[in-house]
Amino acid sequence: MRQILIMGAGRSASSLIRYLLSKSESESLHIVVADLSLALAEKKVNKHPNATPIALNIFDTDERKAIIEKASIVISMLPASLHIEVAKDCLELEKHLVTASYISDAMQELDEEARKRNLIFMNEIGLDPGIDHMSAMKVIDEIRSKGGKMLLFESFCGGLVAPESDDNLWNYKFTWAPRNVVLAGQGGAAKFIQEGTYKYIPYGSLFRRTEFLEVEGYGKFEAYSNRDSLKYRSIYGLDDILTLYRGTIRRVGFSKAWNMFVQLGMTDDSYIMEDSENMSYRQFTNSFLPYHPTDSVEIKMRLILKIDQDDIMWDKLLELDLFNPNKKVNLPDATPAQILERILSDSWTLQPEDKDMIVMYHKFGYELNGEKRQIDSKMVCIGEDQMYTAMAKTVGLPVAIATLLILNGKITTPGVQLPINKEVYLPILEELESYGVVFYEQNMPYFGYNPDLF
Repeated sequence: MRQILIMGAGRSASSLIRYLLSKSESESLHIVVADLSLALAEKKVNKHPNATPIALNIFDTDERKAIIEKASIVISMLPASLHIEVAKDCLELEKHLVTASYISDAMQELDEEARKRNLIFMNEIGLDPGIDHMSAMKVIDEIRSKGGKMLLFESFCGGLVAPESDDNLWNYKFTWAPRNVVLAGQGGAAKFIQEGTYKYIPYGSLFRRTEFLEVEGYGKFEAYSNRDSLKYRSIYGLDDILTLYRGTIRRVGFSKAWNMFVQLGMTDDSYIMEDSENMSYRQFTNSFLPYHPTDSVEIKMRLILKIDQDDIMWDKLLELDLFNPNKKVNLPDATPAQILERILSDSWTLQPEDKDMIVMYHKFGYELNGEKRQIDSKMVCIGEDQMYTAMAKTVGLPVAIATLLILNGKITTPGVQLPINKEVYLPILEELESYGVVFYEQNMPYFGYNPDLF
């Protein structure tokens, strides 16, 4: 049997493992799931006869190389920073590698050697990055094949809570790494291009500059700008495009509320708060407010944020229990961002029967035969429960499908790459449709920038 090694059995690996196990008989596969936690690996394979769960210390070089050497292909679902050591082992032992993470500079440096050894190191093959690349390139390539010229590309994606599980005022629950949610947008100004003009949004203004989106059957959403929308301009072949913008989707009202944390400084990850372990939620909140001899923490909060007691923003803060004097942070040497993540996790963790939702929305503006048109492409995916989430599905299935295509010789181009070529995106998008990951396209007149109005 051909052996597939999956390194990491975290929340995004559940659908990946289930898919490969479902194919194990027909494709003659044996799936090895390696994780620091043997119990987690065992839970994910659920005593399947074609699977072996093992405990793995990823920092033990000899142990790591030994299990990689036995594999036909390796999937790394580890934290992104750990991929590079796995990739170097795969290079040395001549194994193909698949990850869902962004291509780091260190990974890119392995490209030439991977090509020489005819190895495929497929990266960015999850949801975002992943399905966003594939679904976008499919439409862009179709437009180009007809002789069209791209004028605008906007791409939005968000992990949200499904309507049936939406039971808090923020209309949000954590569906992926909470830390990444808390730190979103930090590290520099958001950068994009609009009608040929470069635009920048500093972090302090990011969550007040949103775009509204409508998805039939699911209502209205908003999106705030990703940090660098221009990262893929050359990769997509859009160097001459007038408008290029990538954003993160939330329900309307989330960004305005989240901006309260930004303005207070609660999302800061650059310093440690003294005695954080013994701090109460109320003390944490009060730490960001000015001293006053008589005003309560609640009054000071409303004054500094300029919100009234009957404002929905105030209700959102109350819902998070930020003013509770009895709940302890219980995190030693913690940053404000780490403490905020702990507090939010109390309210925003998916419950066992909760369902999450992925929304992806692309806009393509183009000119063809002298006429300007726009294609809107939308995808909504609903999860099953806390384990088999829409996030796990849309991250894990593309990884699994790509792995099998590589193993079966259907993807052959070697090197460090992302899924922007037809040999990759066409078969993966086609199979994803059978699992309910479907894009619906609407072609309409292009209502872009009109210079006569400005």
